[in-house]
Amino acid sequence: MHDYKKLSVWVDSRELTSLVYKSTADFPKAEQFGLTNQIRRSSVSIPSNISEGAGRGFDKEFVKFLKYSLRLT
Repeated sequence: MHDYKKLSVWVDSRELTSLVYKSTADFPKAEQFGLTNQIRRSSVSIPSNISEGAGRGFDKEFVKFLKYSLRLT
């Protein structure tokens, strides 16, 4: 199992997610379930994919989920 919490990309993606939530808080209420939700979910998917891949136990699987977080595959 990889220690994903030591990866700078995981730390940075968590900071990005926090900034996204703060930035979208001021979006119009009409966009709460549309654009706001989509932007927030996409930012959360980055650290989520990294941590999920780290728990898979195989380097090949970990790399696959790192690519998912970048949307390369």
